[in-house]
Amino acid sequence: MSSQRDSPLELRVGKKFRLGRKVGSGSFGDIYLGTNMTSGEEVAVKLESVKSKHPQLLYESKIYKILNGGLGIPNLHWFGVEGEYNVMVIDFLGPSLENLFDYCGRRFQLKTVLMIADQLICRLEYCHSKNFIHRDVKPDNFLIGLGKRAQICHVIDFGLAKKYRDPKTHQHIPYRENKNLTGTARYVSINTHIGIEQSRRDDLESLGYVFMYFIRGSLPWQGLKANTKKQKYERIMEKKMNTPIEVLCKGYPAEFRAYFEYTRALRFDDKPDYAYLKRLFKELFFRKGFQFDAMFDWTVLNLQNGRRERDGSASASGAPVPAPAPPAISSAPVGAQMSTPLGASMGASMGGMGVMSGSPMDPRSARLDSRQDSREYRTASSNRLYVREDSKDSGDVNLQMQEMQRMQDLRLQQGNGIPSGYASAGMRDERLYVAPRMAPGADYGDAKMNQRQRY
Repeated sequence: MSSQRDSPLELRVGKKFRLGRKVGSGSFGDIYLGTNMTSGEEVAVKLESVKSKHPQLLYESKIYKILNGGLGIPNLHWFGVEGEYNVMVIDFLGPSLENLFDYCGRRFQLKTVLMIADQLICRLEYCHSKNFIHRDVKPDNFLIGLGKRAQICHVIDFGLAKKYRDPKTHQHIPYRENKNLTGTARYVSINTHIGIEQSRRDDLESLGYVFMYFIRGSLPWQGLKANTKKQKYERIMEKKMNTPIEVLCKGYPAEFRAYFEYTRALRFDDKPDYAYLKRLFKELFFRKGFQFDAMFDWTVLNLQNGRRERDGSASASGAPVPAPAPPAISSAPVGAQMSTPLGASMGASMGGMGVMSGSPMDPRSARLDSRQDSREYRTASSNRLYVREDSKDSGDVNLQMQEMQRMQDLRLQQGNGIPSGYASAGMRDERLYVAPRMAPGADYGDAKMNQRQRY
């Protein structure tokens, strides 16, 4: 990526943002580090080809506008088209909880999990209050902030989010079955696996799996082997359905079991009692004698590594070697001398900007890929467009998006075969899980999978 004078190209978007190096990949595009050339502020720049069969970035940018102002919601700086790319510019954030989980040895202490839990429940509650469900709740989609916002967990990636109720009337979307699975197999709810339309309860059940992943170090349905993706997703579903809550949460505080008992007992259109769920974990937090001091596991590890570095480096005599640098601020230079619009030169230059395969993940990634069995997957109909609703002020764009969704639904119905990751009708009949309706804190007992019911 250089000119004839060997000067690096300076790529610009929106006339005010300078494009730097690639720092990650999202579900529908690549993410680059950018700089506001007026203020010097660093931003994240998400690119999506305008030739994408099912573009998502416009829809995602509109959701960021709707959610604007919420704690832990990145600010949208700009959206537009540059050359062959749709471009969205948002706040630049720190590492994801998945990156930090890796850094901390792939297990978080109870205190860290409880501090995270309070924030993440709040993030979902806010999204739900704005009439959207996320539908892809996982550690990769929660990022900590930088600087003064380093204690705040942010929620990102609304490409699969969906409006679950009318903003004016609060009329809930109808209950449906035979839906294609949307999200990440490792974390989706059981009802999502078996084809039931998602609602608020499913976001919260997914979040429960995230909590157990953090505190256990892994989930029972990780690492399952299969010949095809479809078989693998079916095996994940079966293992998840056949793992009782008491087994999943065995050896950990009873509050985690109570969390699942409550979220799985919610009916399709129920409004969750977010305060009850937060209270569960807060009471456990203080009963354990913890303090909300923002000393997360990675914060403690940073301090320990800093002390090691101050005490001296490793020596031949066997002195301890400092741990690798945490996912934090990188000092790599960004920017260049020669100015060029994003346009035609972008396609030729993009390939040279990525992180080398096999190299450590860029620590400032705004979004990094998941491991293979936790990546998002789409249906067989070519990355089907899952989300095509928007706010009332979207005008013609909203109508176009709805028509695109209708046409894709029609194509899916007329298509051959079963989409990847989609349980057969027979499977759903045999293995449908519907938890009994219970009040918060009620004893879950030995409830088994029941016969099909609408709620």
